[in-house]
Amino acid sequence: MRKIGLRVLAALASLGLLAGCSDSADDGAVPVAGEMRYDTTLTMRELMLHVLEFAADGLWSNAGWVEDANGYRELYPETEEGWEQVVASAAMVAEAGNLLNLPGRRMDNNAWVIYSEGLTQAGQRAMAAAIDRDKEALFQAGADVYSVCSACHQAYDPEINSRFVSN
Repeated sequence: MRKIGLRVLAALASLGLLAGCSDSADDGAVPVAGEMRYDTTLTMRELMLHVLEFAADGLWSNAGWVEDANGYRELYPETEEGWEQVVASAAMVAEAGNLLNLPGRRMDNNAWVIYSEGLTQAGQRAMAAAIDRDKEALFQAGADVYSVCSACHQAYDPEINSRFVSN
């Protein structure tokens, strides 16, 4: 578990370092109360693709069942390491909700905040389910993540939503 946690921290730290690499004078950093600054150099699409979608796929590919040419099979992890990877993915989903609410990223103070907070809550439920190895709760939390993502895409980027739903 410690190995996975360190990987998550390293990934988040590297995202922060990569986000800070900018050639322009406008580095995307937004000052807030006091001297605190948030670097939001990553575009919304980059954040969605490289952080949120990657983390959500870590949930969705490890919960539920599929039937294919090889027959019916469960997708749930079979090892402790596999479960720890799902815990890490869920933690990243939860934190992605917070990232979406940072100054410089928040689209408005209405539905955007509700969707972002819903994503954080669904990620936290997925994390708790993965820690408990509760397959049913993990499946439901993954469905909740999907519902929040779909609703947000419908409201803020219908073009993306049509590709998201059809995949």
